[in-house]
Amino acid sequence: MNIAILGSGGREHAICDKLKQSKSKNKLFCLPGNAGTSNIATNINCNILDFKETYKIIKKNKIELIIVGPEQPLVNGIVDFFKSKKIKIFGPDKFCSNLEGSKHFTKKICDNNNIPTAKYGFFDNFNKAKNFINKNKIPIVIKADGLASGKGVYVCKSKRQAIKSVKEILSGKFKSSSKVLLEEFLEGEEMSYFIISDGKNIKKFGTAQDHKRVLEGDKGKNTGGMGAYSPSRLINNNKHDKLYL
Repeated sequence: MNIAILGSGGREHAICDKLKQSKSKNKLFCLPGNAGTSNIATNINCNILDFKETYKIIKKNKIELIIVGPEQPLVNGIVDFFKSKKIKIFGPDKFCSNLEGSKHFTKKICDNNNIPTAKYGFFDNFNKAKNFINKNKIPIVIKADGLASGKGVYVCKSKRQAIKSVKEILSGKFKSSSKVLLEEFLEGEEMSYFIISDGKNIKKFGTAQDHKRVLEGDKGKNTGGMGAYSPSRLINNNKHDKLYL
C-alpha cells in the first residue's frame, strides 16, 4: 500500500525509517517532510493544517494509509476529517486529542476517574492566579493550558518567577492558551508508558524518558525536547503489571 506520514520533524523521520523496512508498503510519502526523510520517502510540500489541500494530495497519490506525527492537526480534527472520507488514518480523533491539547481537559479526566495527579488550580484571570501563587508553596509549576510545542511548562523556584510566567502565558505567549494551570511541584523522574487502543483493545507500546530542560543538571528552561531514550530504566515487572491491566 501507499503510505503517507504527516509532519516534518525527527519523529516523522524515525517513522519513515521504520516503515521503509516494511514489505507491506509500496510507495512512502512524507508531508511536508525534511531533508532526512527525502532520502527514504517522497517529500511533498504542503500545509497539513489545511485538510482540503492535504486530501487532494492523498487522493492524487493514491495513498491508502495516513500516519499523523504532530499534535496540532490531531487536535484540529484531521482524523475525523479523513475518516469521513473513508481513508485509513492512524491517530486519536479530535475528542481524544484533547488529552494532549488541553491540560484542563486531562485534569478533569483524572478527577472524574480517581487517577492520581498533582494538586492544581486553573485560571484565566491574572489576579486570581497571583493570589493562588501567594497562598501556595514554592517551587510551583506553571503550565500553558493548550499546545506549546513542549515549551509551555515553567518550574518556578520563586513567587516572583511564577507570577512573571503566568503574566506571559495570559498575555498570549502561546496562541493556543487562554488559561493557565498552576500545579503542585512533584520531585522525581517521569516515565512515559505507551499504549495503542482502538477503543476496545489495548496493546502496550513500550516506555521512554525524555529530557526537556536545557543545561546540565536540569538548570535551564524547558525545550521542545533535548533527547530521549527507550526503554525507560524505571520500568519493572511490578510497575508493568500495575500499568498494563
